[in-house]
Amino acid sequence: MQLALAPMEGLVDDVMRDVLTRVGGVDWCVTEFVRVTDRLLPARCFHALAPELRRGARTAAGTTMRVQLLGSDPACLADNAALACTLGAPAIDLNFGCPAKTVNRSRGGAVLLDEPELLHAILRAVRAAVPATIPVTAKMRLGYADTHRALDCARALVDGGAQQLVVHARTKLDGYRPPAHWEWIARIRDVVDVPVFANGEIWSVDDWRRCRAVSGAHDFMLGRGLVACPDLALQIAAAQAGRAYTPMDWQALHPCVQDYWRQVRAKLAPRFAPGRIKQWLKALSRSYPQAARLFDALRREQDCRVLDRALGIDENLPRAA
Repeated sequence: MQLALAPMEGLVDDVMRDVLTRVGGVDWCVTEFVRVTDRLLPARCFHALAPELRRGARTAAGTTMRVQLLGSDPACLADNAALACTLGAPAIDLNFGCPAKTVNRSRGGAVLLDEPELLHAILRAVRAAVPATIPVTAKMRLGYADTHRALDCARALVDGGAQQLVVHARTKLDGYRPPAHWEWIARIRDVVDVPVFANGEIWSVDDWRRCRAVSGAHDFMLGRGLVACPDLALQIAAAQAGRAYTPMDWQALHPCVQDYWRQVRAKLAPRFAPGRIKQWLKALSRSYPQAARLFDALRREQDCRVLDRALGIDENLPRAA
């Protein structure tokens, strides 16, 4: 079984990847998408979203990081994928799942699930441009408005060269509303001959067990569930192995929250940093009452020094300009 950390725009950046992979249990992770339109991007665009490329494309914990591209132009995606490989990307992932309206309006993400022929052309072009030793993978939803092209899209991606699929078991119009339709993952597994990772609505070990039973999947990608419960991958791995495991309590997690805030403070300007820590505290509130209390106390606070004190860390830290 492999457990992957999902790419989530505006949430799972290099800092979150660092903190969550150091908690443990994650086999690989993926960058936020690199938006490709009509040109070859400069290397700095890749390094901005994937600073791990300068460190062997691994997080500090040693977890492999894949580079994800989003776009609709096969030739341009191919050129940028080739560049990413020269910068050290160990795998190229293609995004056909993003539900954001701004992305979909510019023909990126989930809107392309209405065009299986284009999906195939993109995968063929990228696969041809990337060295044979570097895997090309893809992440898809079940469709844009409905699921009637889901199997065609999966076949198109695999026939085009995808060596692995992650299936978020909802349509674009479903957004993130439960339920996730895990039974569709089983149907997709029946028509392709590559590993299919199940993704969507896995918040707990019980959810993972139900997803495994319904989907038949052997591998899983964890997104919001792992952000809300940072040791969820460890819990699942222990359950898979039949080992006893005591979930991480707030006392054990709090140093991770402090470290996240330190890194965010060093990375972002003071007007942007508070939003990031509050975003994570709100997510953690699902699993930890202490995080809920902190979020309630700080939800309107914009002074980073007040946040320092509330989180119990040294105020004399290096700051972003």
